[in-house]
Amino acid sequence: MSGTVRRVTIHLELDDGVALVTLDHGRGNTLDTDTCKELVIRLEEADAAGARSVVLTGSGDMFCAGVDLLALDEGGARYVGDFLPALSDAFLAVFGFPRPVVAAVNGHAIAGGMVLAAACDHRIAADGPGRIGVTELLVGVPFPLAALEIMRCTYGTTPLPSLIYSGATVTMADALPRGLVDEVVPGEDVLSRARELATRLGELPAEAFAHTKQQLRQPYHQRIAENRVSDDAQVERMWRSEPALAAVKAYVEKVLKH
Repeated sequence: MSGTVRRVTIHLELDDGVALVTLDHGRGNTLDTDTCKELVIRLEEADAAGARSVVLTGSGDMFCAGVDLLALDEGGARYVGDFLPALSDAFLAVFGFPRPVVAAVNGHAIAGGMVLAAACDHRIAADGPGRIGVTELLVGVPFPLAALEIMRCTYGTTPLPSLIYSGATVTMADALPRGLVDEVVPGEDVLSRARELATRLGELPAEAFAHTKQQLRQPYHQRIAENRVSDDAQVERMWRSEPALAAVKAYVEKVLKH
């Protein structure tokens, strides 16, 4: 019996108390079921190793282009049932990490990529061609509840309708005054600046920081805990629907396979 050995898609490096977690999956650092599960594991490893803070980034010149639509198209409705819970778990692993997490947004942060950045405590973006935005509704699928609550926590409720309904993406320079990122620096400096900030935040008393972070995010964690089961069932039904899967296939054929 033979099988394909899947390569590591999330890298973890520990350096002087800072855990560098790097997405490295395909040309867009996209999120499929295994990569989502691997992200949870890497953060657990960082915590167990005593990391005082985390920097989350993407390989190459891309942060994260969101859901792996090729895997979704190939797997179809059966794939959705495993993928969506893993996706929410990955978002929540970042959002609920007890130590400081800094996003080094080194390029595009689209859809689930933007949610990952929102789940961090601070977002440092590279100046340049990278864009940020959430495009789910353009494909015809809703957010899982965890993703929406994470964005509500970070950005507030007021800007979400225009951001989500439009499906628009903006440059990092335009994202800064809108509060979608916290800093914009030259591309070559984004990782060093993220490490610098992560180191400083990691020097705060660990227990007090963790408790304060939990206090700030408690209402969102509570809403997710109370409503996730029922809402996820509705979200899964819509993601599994023929129109949604047809829209994904059309996008894959038009954009990703050319």
